[in-house]
Amino acid sequence: MSKYTTGELAKLCGVTVRTVQYYDTRGILIPTELSEGGRRLYTEEDAKRLKIICFLRDLDLPIDAIAQILKEEHPEKVISLLIEQQEEALSEEISEKQEKLEKLRALKNGLKSQTSFSLESIGDIAVLMEGKKKLKRMRWMMVLTGLPVTALQWFSIIFWILRGIWWPFLVWVLVAAVWGTVVSRYYFYHVKYICPECHEVFRPTLKEAFWANHTPTARKLTCTACGHKGFCVEVWGGDGQ
Repeated sequence: MSKYTTGELAKLCGVTVRTVQYYDTRGILIPTELSEGGRRLYTEEDAKRLKIICFLRDLDLPIDAIAQILKEEHPEKVISLLIEQQEEALSEEISEKQEKLEKLRALKNGLKSQTSFSLESIGDIAVLMEGKKKLKRMRWMMVLTGLPVTALQWFSIIFWILRGIWWPFLVWVLVAAVWGTVVSRYYFYHVKYICPECHEVFRPTLKEAFWANHTPTARKLTCTACGHKGFCVEVWGGDGQ
């Protein structure tokens, strides 16, 4: 079994000699044995214990709390829970950092596409990025809720052709009309549009939005602020207020 001096143990675990000595004086890392010359000697188990202590210190646990944990009958269970919590916290932090990185990259790419940019154009890109994921989720929700309606449509047509029974098709027409009305109202209640001229974020009337010429990300509308008529970029509109 390998044995380490105080300096060797400190180097192995990436801490200072003074740190090892301090943990010894606090009674949480007592050396396994002393050499004939009185030098402290530590084993592999001591090295593992020191790494655990360092981990717990990184979690800002005080020395007294660490001492109590290590005295538990099954300290590994407590440490395992702490590791899981730390893992969840780090995963959440990584997700937040990744989201910020995506926003920065999108802003960078958006500015590259601008022949000239201003505070208003930066604000437009920021608004677009803020609700991009929510818009995507809402569009997917619309697709998924529309699948049963589409399935009913094909079933009713096939049933009409094969059996000569037309009423399932009438049922589909009614269901499709209700679904289309509800989904359209929900959709336009949760989106707004950015005017390319005055950069105002506005919500058109349901009638205008429904019948407007559009692309997947823009609609040809009349800005309620400056009166400009043209394609306006679609963004997340929050709770519809």
